Amino acid sequence: MAEFLGSVWWMIVSLGVLVTFHEFGHYWVARRCGVKVLRFSVGFGKPLWSRRNRNGTEFAIAAIPLGGYVKMLDEREVEVPAGERAVAFNNKTVWQRIAIVAAGPIANLLLCIALLWAMFIIGRQDYSATLGRVTGMAAQAGFVAGDQLLAVEDRPVGTWAEASMALTTAAMDRSDVHVRVRDVLDNERTRLLPLSQLPAGFDERQVPVLAGLAWQFWLQPARVTEVTPGSAADKLIQPDDLILAVDGQRVDDAGEVLPLIQQLGQRGGPGMIEVERAGERLALEITPQPGQAPDGKPIWRIGLGFATGQMPAYDARQQYGPLAALPAAVRETGKLATDSLGMMRRMLTGAASLKNVSGPITIARVANVSAQRGLDWFLYFLALLSLSLCIINLLPIPILDGGHLLYYLIELVKGSPLSERAMAAGQSIGLALLAGLMGLAFYNDILSLVLR
Repeated sequence: MAEFLGSVWWMIVSLGVLVTFHEFGHYWVARRCGVKVLRFSVGFGKPLWSRRNRNGTEFAIAAIPLGGYVKMLDEREVEVPAGERAVAFNNKTVWQRIAIVAAGPIANLLLCIALLWAMFIIGRQDYSATLGRVTGMAAQAGFVAGDQLLAVEDRPVGTWAEASMALTTAAMDRSDVHVRVRDVLDNERTRLLPLSQLPAGFDERQVPVLAGLAWQFWLQPARVTEVTPGSAADKLIQPDDLILAVDGQRVDDAGEVLPLIQQLGQRGGPGMIEVERAGERLALEITPQPGQAPDGKPIWRIGLGFATGQMPAYDARQQYGPLAALPAAVRETGKLATDSLGMMRRMLTGAASLKNVSGPITIARVANVSAQRGLDWFLYFLALLSLSLCIINLLPIPILDGGHLLYYLIELVKGSPLSERAMAAGQSIGLALLAGLMGLAFYNDILSLVLR
């Protein structure tokens, strides 16, 4: 329940901030162009709060927090007195109308840069792109545990998230990539990762795993938290011992202990388990005991419990001074925009799955997780969402800002506005496309909850 309430709250906060800036862009430019604004609403539906200013504009907060709108005086919607026709939106020049419509997405773009600027000043904490375990394709390509990824092709990567995105993009394009790494001896090397060999229909969210790469921060130290009384480990292993090896095989992660115990049990007889205790390395002889798993299958046990699910401390930080943070924010915005547009292009061509389309449920969950991770991550989430809102609104779909801009560009070319019939047809097409997109987003959201 706490997670649900937190998700709802942070989604309302996030959308409230982004929608307010978007609509304020429309409002501010409309007022500069001399257009009378009737209502500025954050949210849809019945107003929960409203107030009218001296210019006659009603400012409102409505019940459904999934958007907003700025309603301007327009002869196509209401009868306008002769004395106010000059301040009606439809009587403004085409360039003024273009400026008013484009101001919303531009406001979101500027907000994205401002949020990233603030994030870089605070400093975004993250995990380095250091490998903790290497198997399969990556091992065959020469990658080893301890390698730190520095660049994927010509794209520098400073964190695991940046590296994952670069690898995922290459995998969707069915491309082999040159990866520059720094090994444990501080030597830089370039290795070829054959991502084109990934099977058809692979899960795009699991590219590093499918390639055999496990980030170092994923690995949980095999530190003992409890010892079952009467078990094979009782009076032999103590809480806070760190398991280093089982039967001569190194242990880097708590998840590796159980499979190694199964191998030892199947081999039969005692084996050695190496632990670190109070800074001293000990080799202890242990014999696994046969038992039964919850599904009835036989299993070997020694009676140890480990703490899992705990995130380690961050080991990477991106931080700049106030002046240096601005160009860094602009560069990051450009990179995010390129990734977003590239993903949209790949979904249209079929190179990327439509499962990547997310809706309000996913937004709410990510907003909650980001807020819990700290102000730096929440600012990054808001920036990414603001940029997404900018890009989506600029799509040439009637009913969106981009659709209106398309109308005005056609008007510039032909010298007169589109007919009301053509605009009505466009609105119907736009509504159908938007409904389909929203339906797909909700379907993916619900599917992700079911398969969670």
